[in-house]
Amino acid sequence: MHESVAVVIPAFRAAAHLADVVAGVARHIPLGQVYVVNDGSPDTTAEVARRSGAVVLEHNVNRGKGAALDTGIRRAASDGYAFAITLDADGQHNPDDIPRFIDCQRETQADLVVGNRMAAPHGMPALRLWTNHVTSMVISLLARARVRDSQNGYRMIRIALYKSLPLASVRYEAESELIIRAGRKGARVVSVPVETIYSDEISAIHPIVDTGRFLRLVWRSFFW
Repeated sequence: MHESVAVVIPAFRAAAHLADVVAGVARHIPLGQVYVVNDGSPDTTAEVARRSGAVVLEHNVNRGKGAALDTGIRRAASDGYAFAITLDADGQHNPDDIPRFIDCQRETQADLVVGNRMAAPHGMPALRLWTNHVTSMVISLLARARVRDSQNGYRMIRIALYKSLPLASVRYEAESELIIRAGRKGARVVSVPVETIYSDEISAIHPIVDTGRFLRLVWRSFFW
């Protein structure tokens, strides 16, 4: 199973945590199967990624998390992998949860496995906890599939499914669009418990701008 799985890490201004993230992933997946997509970072993210031993893909300018995920997953597809595990570069996702995704997919034959922090959200800021509950309820209704933590970017996706979806979003809302379109297509979407980690990382999410994008996505989904 591990031989058919690539790991995609979108990275923007991630120099502080990226080396540790890649090292953690390498405990479970060979470095040659780990793709770091440097999304136009102005810091040393690309240099750190190269030193870590991962395969580094570059965007000359910042194009957004969705675009970085797309670059990484499509490269993994062209290299022959059947699945992609996506996780963030800021240390909020524990690489030691990777076997949980692989075991869950193998047991359920799911097309999309979404990490779930809601079972034990210790340390999660109260506002984020509340917004995750609300957005997960909305996304679940739109996708016609129960997703307990729709805003969690820690996932495992069948690449054939990904390539079949007409995804249009390029920023954070792309992760919500993926769930909605996968659910509407009839794909098997399941959740797996993962650890909740919050430390000194600074979120790149812009509350007002990204909330607006999410609401536009919800509106557009009624016409798909």
